[in-house]
Amino acid sequence: MERTERLGRYTLFLTEDCFPLGGDSLALGRFATVRRRWRVCDLGCGSGALGLLLLDREESLSLTGVEVSPAAADAARRTFAQNGLDVRVVTGDLRDRRLFPANAFDLTLSNPPWFPTGAGKSGGPARSEEGCTLAELCAAAGYLTRPGGRFALVHRPERLPDLFAALRSHGLEPKRLALLQHSPTTPPSAVLVEAVRQGRPGLEVLPVLLQQPGQTGTGPDPQ
Repeated sequence: MERTERLGRYTLFLTEDCFPLGGDSLALGRFATVRRRWRVCDLGCGSGALGLLLLDREESLSLTGVEVSPAAADAARRTFAQNGLDVRVVTGDLRDRRLFPANAFDLTLSNPPWFPTGAGKSGGPARSEEGCTLAELCAAAGYLTRPGGRFALVHRPERLPDLFAALRSHGLEPKRLALLQHSPTTPPSAVLVEAVRQGRPGLEVLPVLLQQPGQTGTGPDPQ
């Protein structure tokens, strides 16, 4: 079964093989820093939602997606093709260093699996770290991101100690952080973090971002 979502000027195509579009991806697409003509890689691009969100903000980006699922990668190719976008989608494992040379991108980003194997929590197979751990994701980002470039991701607030340790162990210094919550009276449901490769210490904590349940579509940048 196929359905579509409108993301700014673009249309996202979703099939039953694709992870559903959620507020965490929408927030990450608005949060990540982008600059004209940056080379960007979406690690685990799914159907291409993050790519569309970034291109809606800055159409000069050179975008590449990596996706291990052939079905999801095909959906992403269709999404970009039917929107008239020249985006490369590679079917492969983001941990495979043969896919790209080191320091190939100005920005890498990811909405990765949130729950470690055996944690007793799960958002479904796409949310389990069984196929790629947090440390492996940060290792890939550290390899692919140029010195001075950025890595942005969304994760669970309780994983912040693990996240910061993994980032720093692979040369990625946390520089920007924002919590995402559904209302002023509920605990944060996600955290947005952006790190700089070989950056200096110093973390900017941004105002909390409110995300109403079921909210879709794009809006103004929070930056």
